Amino acid sequence: MAPNDFIFLGLESREHPMHVGGLELFTLPDGAGEDFARQIHTELISTPEIAPTFRRRPGTPLNTLRNLTWIEDADVDLEYHVRLSALPRPGRIRELFEATSLWHSALLDRHRPLWEMNIVEGLSDGRLAVYTKIHHSLVDGVSALRLLQKSLSDDPSDEHLAAPFAPRTSKRSKPGRSMNPLSLAKTGLGLTGDVAGSVPAAYRIGRQIMRERDIPLPLRAPRSMFNVPIGGARRFAAQSWPIARLKGVASSLGCTLNDVVLGMCGGALREYLIAQNALPDKPLIAFVPVSLHALTGDSDGGNAVSLVMASLGTNEDDPLARMKAIRRSMGQAKEMVSGLSPLQAIALGATLAGPFALSSVSGLSSITPPTFNVIISNVPGPKKPLYWNGARLDGIYPASIVMDGLALNITLTSNGDTLDFGILGCRQSVPHLQHLLRYLDESLTALEHAAGL
Repeated sequence: MAPNDFIFLGLESREHPMHVGGLELFTLPDGAGEDFARQIHTELISTPEIAPTFRRRPGTPLNTLRNLTWIEDADVDLEYHVRLSALPRPGRIRELFEATSLWHSALLDRHRPLWEMNIVEGLSDGRLAVYTKIHHSLVDGVSALRLLQKSLSDDPSDEHLAAPFAPRTSKRSKPGRSMNPLSLAKTGLGLTGDVAGSVPAAYRIGRQIMRERDIPLPLRAPRSMFNVPIGGARRFAAQSWPIARLKGVASSLGCTLNDVVLGMCGGALREYLIAQNALPDKPLIAFVPVSLHALTGDSDGGNAVSLVMASLGTNEDDPLARMKAIRRSMGQAKEMVSGLSPLQAIALGATLAGPFALSSVSGLSSITPPTFNVIISNVPGPKKPLYWNGARLDGIYPASIVMDGLALNITLTSNGDTLDFGILGCRQSVPHLQHLLRYLDESLTALEHAAGL
């Protein structure tokens, strides 16, 4: 078991489930009967072979050495892992979010492979919903989304139901690959180069910090209502926005799409905190995950992510002033990680997140200065319409992780011509979470007006 995978297992408690998930919405194909969801469920639990990732569970807690390893179950009880569920009447999106909130609050059973899937019928608009969760020790957000995409087709007439947990034989790792002496030698040489290059990289980053005193750093974020101890219950909300609207703002302001996402979130969080009479004088600081899969070449699972810190400009009432602060902050972050190897970038992210991890695990998050205030993660998704057994994918709404000192998490993914936002919060610490959806829409509208659109 890789060290970072073990850490995700070690951090887990009843109040801190460490799984990532997602809610997908599908429009049924023409002619689909009332038993479409039941047919999907029956086919899924009849899947003959399960991919290794979906057969893994940690070693028994009674044996410390074994608990550092993965065990692959030979027989996976698919009737346990794949459930057919129905919403109570009237079956609105509100009821779907309430059910998702409950499912995402529950821990995964460590005596079984660490994943679950709910096939959901009973939506008043006739659509099908699928909620899936898998432990963060097995995948990160990018890996989880790629596993989903591999089960979908761009052909609406393709009625071959591919299970996300079925193996992809063309891309399965060859046995013994990790024991190849040449591969081990290359890994050793790469590690030596990473270590040797860390000293000048650290010197460069240190000079940048001394030169640019406004760079967001750990323990300098303002205290906010999001940086408190949390309970185990979650609340989930989600909504989609056209990518074209955000791209229009980005083009007009000469910035990136991700800058506009941060600006949209910064404006929404400002209004939410004002409504709660809890807006700090200093700007909120966001932790922004950066995927390293393109650099590592690993696309079939695992965790490959670093993190950077960015100001959200929430102290600025003017949307343009807020965007200026965000662009400067993200520019500083990009300069900091430029030229780093994947291992060095992971080490930098771990260094930045270290104070948060220590305060969260120790239970001292209520008295230590916040490392950051909120996580905002943008995960690339499918670029064209996709289908599952003829049903069209309408939305992919991520459900991520919150912890002590981090009561709110905003994760979004691209899906064709939309951006799908999934917001997760501690049910007790973040009241009226769904109001953030309205504030996000109002914030995007304000950015459009400020950009002259």
